[in-house]
Amino acid sequence: MYALLSAPPPSPTPPDRPPARPPGGRPLREAAWLDGPANYDRVFQVVRAAVHRVLGIGRPGLGLGLSDLPPGLGAYWQVSGNVIVLNEGLVAAMRSHARTPLELNSFVYVLLAHEYLHALGYLDEGEVRRVTAYVTRRAFGPDHPASRMASGDLWRMFPFLSDTRGGNGQSIRIVRQFDTSSTDTYIR
Repeated sequence: MYALLSAPPPSPTPPDRPPARPPGGRPLREAAWLDGPANYDRVFQVVRAAVHRVLGIGRPGLGLGLSDLPPGLGAYWQVSGNVIVLNEGLVAAMRSHARTPLELNSFVYVLLAHEYLHALGYLDEGEVRRVTAYVTRRAFGPDHPASRMASGDLWRMFPFLSDTRGGNGQSIRIVRQFDTSSTDTYIR
């Protein structure tokens, strides 16, 4: 399993893998979807668009589960699995503390982007943290909340996350209607 814990200091160097094609100069159209209320599927569509735009890679057909995990664990993806599992307690804590929908959605974006990159083959934890920050900065610019979160330590930025009630992850609730842009023709 791979998990998002506290991030290392931002790396000034691009990821070890160069982008498959350089991103365009135009802004990521889907970035505006983070500004207002959004469900997990909508945020994940932004993740997929950003990763595809910056790195030129993607993977369809992932699922999402929610579970009460220990507070130091934001999310995980099991190697060779098809499901990303988010820490439902951390998302709930962020939902109650976030000042804007953009802040909440940026938080969820960072957790999903990190695990999505694992699912795309970035298995080294340090590398996936650097690539998450790189993709996010290239997709949204350095001043976007998601860029600041991806480049920093979520638990230092939001100390209340450490006080979140945690669980043991034994129960996972699958989110319906997730990754619909790649599964809508065969899963309803």
